[in-house]
Amino acid sequence: MKSDKQNIRHLSLPALQEYFKTIGEKPFRAKQVHEWLWQKHAGSFEAMTNLSKQLRGSLEENFSLPALQVDHTQHSNDGTIKSRFRLHDGHLVEGVLIPTENRQTACVSSQVGCSLSCKFCATGYMDRKRNLDFDEIYDEVALLNQQSLEASGKKLTNIVYMGMGEPLLNYKNVLQSIERITAEDGLAMSPKRITVSTAGVAKMIRQLGDDKVRFNLALSLHAANDKKRSEIMPINDSNSLKVLIEALNYFYKATQNQITFEYILFKDFNDSLKDADELIKIYRQVPADLINIIEYNPIDKARFQKPEEDAVEQFMAYLGKNRVNARLRRSRGKDIDAACGQLANKG
Repeated sequence: MKSDKQNIRHLSLPALQEYFKTIGEKPFRAKQVHEWLWQKHAGSFEAMTNLSKQLRGSLEENFSLPALQVDHTQHSNDGTIKSRFRLHDGHLVEGVLIPTENRQTACVSSQVGCSLSCKFCATGYMDRKRNLDFDEIYDEVALLNQQSLEASGKKLTNIVYMGMGEPLLNYKNVLQSIERITAEDGLAMSPKRITVSTAGVAKMIRQLGDDKVRFNLALSLHAANDKKRSEIMPINDSNSLKVLIEALNYFYKATQNQITFEYILFKDFNDSLKDADELIKIYRQVPADLINIIEYNPIDKARFQKPEEDAVEQFMAYLGKNRVNARLRRSRGKDIDAACGQLANKG
């Protein structure tokens, strides 16, 4: 249930210090509480053991601390771990820990459900219930980091905003969560290790440029002409490829940050050499570092299929021959519905 008390994590350190002054407490107490909230990841006031019982009781009385709870966890045969998180109001979102030999990547959600209705994505068939607050996104990362430490003794190395929802339609909270994740008094991660993925909200891509963000950007492309892209991604009707290309160039000019294209291969839809040609044309118009070619993971509601292996090989070979920096991303966590496009709170 939502509390009518103020969420203590929505107070900045100076605001906390001000509060402690008004109740006659020493200012350093504010720093201790701030550490519990952001570095030690306390899930309750009770856990703040270096505060007096009386002070903990007073905080409990005046503030809320709606921390995320792990509701359900699944382990894949390939080491991927999917977690369903329960929010304070009972809504559920999913996050995934993807371990490889030299990386521990957290894939996090930014919305409960999604409003974009992409035809190949399980989340796209859910309604958007609400945006996640910045502290909820932070919690996802902190909990996945904890899982990573428990499973392998290694901290997270990378974060991708590629879970449920469209990050750029929750712009303020996404940026605020990254500010906390990268802060010295937060998780102190490098922004260069963070990638925000968008289905293509051109206006907000430009805004990222204006805000001089320091993290990387990935565009979910999935079709290289407007007709096909609109067929599978309704957002393309209002954000055409031409408009997106202009926005990406604007973003790059303003930030010099890495841009990646994501391209899922669908059998007999976007996997021909003609499609590869169109993809190359777009790649040449943007200073993109890489195209991630992604295996499709079939979902119950969608008509799409995974292409034959030889079609994938031909597609990749054609890109290579044309000096395109492309990488085939084999899906992880398919057996627990944790792979790209499969997140739907099934558990």
